[in-house]
Amino acid sequence: MTTSDSSDSPRLGPLLSGIDSPDDVKELSDAELLQLADEIREALIHNLARTGGHLGPNLGVVELTIAMHRVFRTPRDQFVFDVAHQGYVHKMLTGRADRIHTIRTYRGLNGFLLRSESEHDCYGAGHAGTALSAALGMAAARDLLKEDSHVVALAGDAAFTCGPTLEALNNIAETTKRFIVVLNDNEWSIDKNVGAIARYFNALQTHSTYASVRNAAAEFVEKLAGKATRNLAHKVEQSAKNLLFPNVLFEKFGIRYFGPIDGHDLHLLVKTFEYLKTLNEPVVLHVITEKGRGYQPAIDNPGKFHGLGQYRVADGSTSGGGHPTASQIFGRTVTDLAKEDERIVAITGAMPGGTKLDIFKKELPERYFDVGIAEEHAALFACGLATRGVRPFLAIYSTFMQRAFDMIVHDIALQGLPVRLCMDRAGLSGDDGPTHHGLFDIAYLRGIPGIIHMAPKNEAEFVAMLRWMAEYDDGPTAIRYPRGEIAGTPVDAEVAPIELGKGELIAEGGDVALIGLGTLFGMAEETRRRLEEEGYSVTLVNPRFIKPMDEELVEKVARRCRVICTFEDHVLHNGFGCAVIEHLHDAGIDTPVARIGWPDEFVEHGKVPVLREQHGLTVEHALEQVKKHL
Repeated sequence: MTTSDSSDSPRLGPLLSGIDSPDDVKELSDAELLQLADEIREALIHNLARTGGHLGPNLGVVELTIAMHRVFRTPRDQFVFDVAHQGYVHKMLTGRADRIHTIRTYRGLNGFLLRSESEHDCYGAGHAGTALSAALGMAAARDLLKEDSHVVALAGDAAFTCGPTLEALNNIAETTKRFIVVLNDNEWSIDKNVGAIARYFNALQTHSTYASVRNAAAEFVEKLAGKATRNLAHKVEQSAKNLLFPNVLFEKFGIRYFGPIDGHDLHLLVKTFEYLKTLNEPVVLHVITEKGRGYQPAIDNPGKFHGLGQYRVADGSTSGGGHPTASQIFGRTVTDLAKEDERIVAITGAMPGGTKLDIFKKELPERYFDVGIAEEHAALFACGLATRGVRPFLAIYSTFMQRAFDMIVHDIALQGLPVRLCMDRAGLSGDDGPTHHGLFDIAYLRGIPGIIHMAPKNEAEFVAMLRWMAEYDDGPTAIRYPRGEIAGTPVDAEVAPIELGKGELIAEGGDVALIGLGTLFGMAEETRRRLEEEGYSVTLVNPRFIKPMDEELVEKVARRCRVICTFEDHVLHNGFGCAVIEHLHDAGIDTPVARIGWPDEFVEHGKVPVLREQHGLTVEHALEQVKKHL
């Protein structure tokens, strides 16, 4: 087993420590299952306090996950978790409880599901809305192969705001006869769910007959205990129609709806799954769960405890950083700009807290739009606003902006609409791993005509760029900025004026030219210091613009220096360094270019300094690469 950067032993109860596989869950008594649920919650609360992670979502699915493993048998049966941030309980019940204290640490368990981590993880995830389509493909493959197994897709209510989920619903009844969808309804994704579908599910929960219907469902399933065989199927189905809440939305898709039922009633969940697995038709089971159940701080603040770093178990408190994060600077700046210009609006996709547009929401609610987990719609919505002279700032994580690529090409760029793409978490996202690293946005934007793409070196320049974007109406603009703190220059410090396509020449020398993009400008600065200590003459450039690149400045330093070294928090393939090489080749300049950036692979999870050391994003590696040409 590989080592982890979390070396302490896990805190596990006696039952949980004896769970080596899902088969062990099937051997427990009903009373022991309840004890197991308590032990899992204790393990989550105490172990995640050391590593951070998605505490709230996992506390909410403890009984649900136990029931699934009690009734079904993985890996023969497949569980597909939407996003998979709620998969920690599944990990613990499939032989990984002894490593739960390593989750999200370097070489420890991944914070989402990976096919390479366990045979019980049939599908990797990290982005919302994928579960139903992937699970339906598995069910279709099962039918083609004439296998007798079950496929269960577990998706939160927020996933039903995603286009892919609705597209999958449209195809389920036409594709297979045996398919189970579990709708885990807690009214939250990361922040409070928004939109008509969220309101519809909430209406079901709060309907005056909900309590009596749920009780009737419980009594009904109890009667089925030990009797839900196929020869009783017709009688059961007719009874279910009268007892379980009908849902027009799903039945219009040809999918039988059951629920809502209590997602924390373990006995009811087990009996319900035992019945549903006998049916020969696609079904949706609607379960009501409480995000953060069993830990009061997570119940009181579900947004914070959706995913967080280390915290104190006693009260859930966390330590704040010394400087504002890039997200905080963004939220504050765009809000201030909007107060100066009534044409500015802010758009996000279910991430007001993550993008810090909650600041904008609080102070200018009439110009704030949260469209839910629907990045494609968000981009098109911004296009419509832009056609009428409104100035939209679209704030979406770099990794999630990928989902709107078609709209960026064919709707934003092709029409030259001044939509402002603000890509949070650009660069490495550390503990969240490969599904969340923002390492591809330069590559996927660089080839699109008309896109302006920027990266600030520090806080003050970030503010200046946002202000410049607010005034630019001649086409689309994009800006990438990191998770956490950006370099600590005060936001009100004076910076050189932002000019379209112009970089900043910081220092001039004749031996080496260092071009440090955005977050890695500080690494370029330190490399310059080390080289000058060794007697080299060094040029230092802050490029500011990825596209259009300051070609005149790049040519100037290439002709003057013996070697160029570029630094970027992005994959090297089709990145900023590639743009430099391509231009110098076209200009007939043969100055060698060394590049510091991420390799052509999906980078694992772990602390940023550890991963930079592992993959050569260091001053030492830069010095080694540069000196090859001196």
